[in-house]
Amino acid sequence: MKSSTREFRIITATAVTILSVSALVFVHPTPTVFAQQSPTMGQGMPNNDQIPDVMRQHHQQMMQIQGQETAKPDVSTPMMPGQDAFGAIQEIVRNLEADPKTDWSKVNLEALRQHLIDMNDVTLKADATAKQIDGGVEIAVTGTERTIEAIQRMITAHAHEINQTHLNGWNAKTAPLPNGVLLTVTSSDPQQVQHIRGLGFIGLLVSGSHHQRHHLAMAKGEFMHSN
Repeated sequence: MKSSTREFRIITATAVTILSVSALVFVHPTPTVFAQQSPTMGQGMPNNDQIPDVMRQHHQQMMQIQGQETAKPDVSTPMMPGQDAFGAIQEIVRNLEADPKTDWSKVNLEALRQHLIDMNDVTLKADATAKQIDGGVEIAVTGTERTIEAIQRMITAHAHEINQTHLNGWNAKTAPLPNGVLLTVTSSDPQQVQHIRGLGFIGLLVSGSHHQRHHLAMAKGEFMHSN
């Protein structure tokens, strides 16, 4: 009789375990649960002494799954400054603040802001009419109102930079126009002639790596585009 009672208790406890496991699988049918259950199922049903440990294991699994389901997604800090000139100045400010040698009594961020306005005017508001000439290209860069002054400052300075750095072996010169500047860029190398013509006005204007250095120098009060 005692043996039957003991067997009945074991069968009852085992049935409770099976029902608990089945309910957990039904509510959370995830690969993680199946993967962790499979060793136990392959070894046969747990004996009476193992039942509390099995139940505790399944409870921990259930709490872990619920925690994963309710976790909030990671929201990173936005990186874009929202406006290109704003971002360019922000980058320069970070460089200045990271440099212990920065002389803040000479810093002139307004000069950089005015230059970026010039860049915007020349890039988006100027008219550029190109004509192929022997050895390169001739471009009439013209505009109205403030854009004329921006053209005169930027195009003249860029032609000077091309010659000073011997960029790609090009030769550059400018001549004044009533409403802008005539830019001429040539080369004695036939491959560079095609390069020059392919770049055209805006390609020639962005060529070289001096722009960023000049921006930092302007902010430090060390460089200004001449009129």
